[in-house]
Amino acid sequence: MADTTLRQPVVELHQQPREWQRALRRLVGNPLTIFGLLLVLLMLACAIFAPLIAPYDPILGNLRDHLQPPSAVHAFGTDNFGRDILSRTIYGSQISLKIALGVQVITLAVGLMLGLIAGYYGGVIDAVIMRIADIVMSFPLLIIAIALVGVLGSTDGNIIAALALVSWPYVTRLTRSQVLTIKEQDYIMAAHSLGATDWIIMLRHILPNLLTPIVVYVTLSIGSVILSEASLSFLGLGSGDASVPSWGKMLNESRALIRSAWWLPFFPGIAILLTVLGFNLLGDGLRDALDVRSQ
Repeated sequence: MADTTLRQPVVELHQQPREWQRALRRLVGNPLTIFGLLLVLLMLACAIFAPLIAPYDPILGNLRDHLQPPSAVHAFGTDNFGRDILSRTIYGSQISLKIALGVQVITLAVGLMLGLIAGYYGGVIDAVIMRIADIVMSFPLLIIAIALVGVLGSTDGNIIAALALVSWPYVTRLTRSQVLTIKEQDYIMAAHSLGATDWIIMLRHILPNLLTPIVVYVTLSIGSVILSEASLSFLGLGSGDASVPSWGKMLNESRALIRSAWWLPFFPGIAILLTVLGFNLLGDGLRDALDVRSQ
């Protein structure tokens, strides 16, 4: 009888769902988050399987079919060169995805490292890093990106570098604020007393606890990066390869025909809208599911 009494709490403890299971349940139970996830997956599928999904070549066109409205043959219509708008819209997702992922990789690498160093060491190092971040954040993001791309040239690499250069301060400030709280915890002091080096503490004990806010921030900021890339392309500062379709470039090319061919700006604009909406809904859902304090 005594053994049963002692074992019962242990059984109940193991039956309790883990935190990640509860977070997953909250995530799946939010219909807006599921809708956002489906939009994101649709965008990823278009970018990865574009050669298999696109019904026509996005570059080659038939002048006899120029400016055809949406029909059974061309679901999204054609442009003034007879190119299929649906195929160009599908291929345009590749540019947005490549630039968004490239910007996030560089931004995370720089922002996380500088935020860890500034928050952990503090003092002069913290002041210098934060003042540099404040200077970068004091300028409008898109204005700096336009200036950098205009000077460096309109290539995918330069666009990624320009957008990452103006985005890292936001990750740095977020990381620093989290580190300032985490480094005062008892387990950090225990690691110090056991002889752990500063880098071991930052990488093994502090960095894993930053994943939740960082994942949420990255998901929410991807939409901003896609809008920035589309804005640069619309202004003529997109990919240097004129044959590569992008949503912003398609909007730019349709300006003169917007009254006579409404489908030219409509479908790439809808693609941008749905993609940004999908990432924003997914980011909001992740924030609500992973933030225990919101429950």
